[in-house]
Amino acid sequence: MPTLNLSISALEEMARTIRRDVIVMVNTAQSGHPGGPLSAADYLTALWFNFLNVAPDDPDMLRRDRFVLSNGHCSALNYALLARRGFFNPSYLLTFRSTHSKLQGHPNCMKLKGLEISTGSLGQGLSAAHGMALGLRLRGWLEATVYCNCGDGELQEGSIWEAVMAAGHFKSENLIVSVDFNNAQIDGYVSDIMSIEPIAGKFRTFNWRVLEADGHRMEDIVAAWQEAKRRTGKPTVILFKTEMMHGCPTYANEPGWHGRPPKDDEAQVMLKELGYIESLEEIRASYGGPVYQ
Repeated sequence: MPTLNLSISALEEMARTIRRDVIVMVNTAQSGHPGGPLSAADYLTALWFNFLNVAPDDPDMLRRDRFVLSNGHCSALNYALLARRGFFNPSYLLTFRSTHSKLQGHPNCMKLKGLEISTGSLGQGLSAAHGMALGLRLRGWLEATVYCNCGDGELQEGSIWEAVMAAGHFKSENLIVSVDFNNAQIDGYVSDIMSIEPIAGKFRTFNWRVLEADGHRMEDIVAAWQEAKRRTGKPTVILFKTEMMHGCPTYANEPGWHGRPPKDDEAQVMLKELGYIESLEEIRASYGGPVYQ
């Protein structure tokens, strides 16, 4: 089934499940990045379940939409979305970052079906996504859309703006970029390290359509994705205003969580703040054995 058309409440519950997956995965591995995945979970859940035209039983479907996680260090979120969308058994999530797992620290498209490209070198994913968009247009597959997610700190990379300039010039209307605008990166707040403002104005100058939305209010998120799909002769960027570690108020808006896995006691607090009252051990056991199917 290409899209599931979940209700607002069902999307919110799925986003809560995705956040639980991320916390358990990163805690179990004692390695990985929880901050970005928790800030982007709401809007990417809405994309993956209600808008992204993909087929878990036919991941190489030719006229599918494409999704590129340019900020590939947020791979735990990508894997949770793939699992919950039906690409593989969620029990396999607990193999995250282990040596022989298909779920490596950065997405590896040679190992895992459902990934369009291996990412993680910041600033390069948008160029690849734009290339995909141009390729789809050359083939005449105009119904297919390429979605690319970037972190706001990633927009400090010069190669991002080369891709932005090219996409605007070629009027690549089948390219939609989402920006996780949480103002946090590995070494502090984006506004302190290197401000990217006026970000909306920069995109508009390069001939992009700019949308802005609350990245944690599901009604606004769904409306933004719906509007973004409307073709206007320009590429579209959605600036989703988010909060690092959203859903876990004890740790929210702390840049230090960019790449630090939670210890058991911290993970337990996070899970309880998400509404899970079971112990961490019980939650981990509920995933079952690591089955890839």
